[in-house]
Amino acid sequence: MTQTATAIDNNLRHDWQVEEIDGLFNLPFNDLLFHAQQLHRHYFDPNQVQVSTLLSIKTGKCPEDCGYCPQSIRYDTGLEVEPLMPLDEVIESARAARANGSSRFCMGAAWRSPKDRDLDPVIEMVKAVKDLGLETCLTLGMLTESQTRRLKEAGLDYYNHNLDTSPEYYGEVITTRTYQDRLDTLEHVRNAGMHVCCGGILGMGESRYDRVRLMQQLANQPQHPESVPINMLVRVEGTPLQEAEDFDHIEFIRSIAVARILMPQSYVRLSAGREEMSDEMQALCFLAGANSVFYGEKLLTTPNPGADHDSQLFDKLGIRAI
Repeated sequence: MTQTATAIDNNLRHDWQVEEIDGLFNLPFNDLLFHAQQLHRHYFDPNQVQVSTLLSIKTGKCPEDCGYCPQSIRYDTGLEVEPLMPLDEVIESARAARANGSSRFCMGAAWRSPKDRDLDPVIEMVKAVKDLGLETCLTLGMLTESQTRRLKEAGLDYYNHNLDTSPEYYGEVITTRTYQDRLDTLEHVRNAGMHVCCGGILGMGESRYDRVRLMQQLANQPQHPESVPINMLVRVEGTPLQEAEDFDHIEFIRSIAVARILMPQSYVRLSAGREEMSDEMQALCFLAGANSVFYGEKLLTTPNPGADHDSQLFDKLGIRAI
């Protein structure tokens, strides 16, 4: 225990070894949460949660084969395809998000990688949302260096590009782009001077080792992602992962705590899958170091608790939304 506590006290590190991370996962549950909460309190107010809203600005017909995603053109999920939203509708949604207490507005488009001309209307959206006083985030797929520079010049604050899972398990979920493709986009985003939003999905049939390796990939980047979304798989009928087994909730909470310990200055976000989480489970996630959520009844195309329910939960826990 003393050696583990010493390792935790090193705080900001980028050289975590598999054995160390596995050791954290294997700590007694109460000890793990205690260490995570200690670090959380060192860097953050433990009773504040950052709130974001995620809007799908272009839905469906993605050419990728991500096994979890209802937006892939390869799967029959009954999803209604929608073209890029008009600017005025995006502004209306952003205003509603601000009124509900969100401080960051995230926009997602189902592209493998946008064409340069695709960025023109998206950049107008970014500028309009920033004019409302909100932080901005985009997730558009893979980007080139020149595209990331354009987005930075437009004032984009965050770019989301998840690693999803470990390098070893990645090919079991996605075959239409490589792990290195994802790392390359993250490098472009970081080099352009934007904040990185990068996390993964738990419950896709991966092993504990894969979760360890995912956390290692996130924590050993040259700079920790400022935002780390941890998703629990939402099983969508028609996708290859529709029959995935239920993911153990204690293991999910452990993963939140490990993310907090490895990346103590990052916002760790409860993302997809909260519809399946009880209030008690979410409370334990906040205790484990989660300090960000998505508001809104939908995350791109999957269900999410409504803002009213989240407000009631925050009131019960004494949490302030920021």
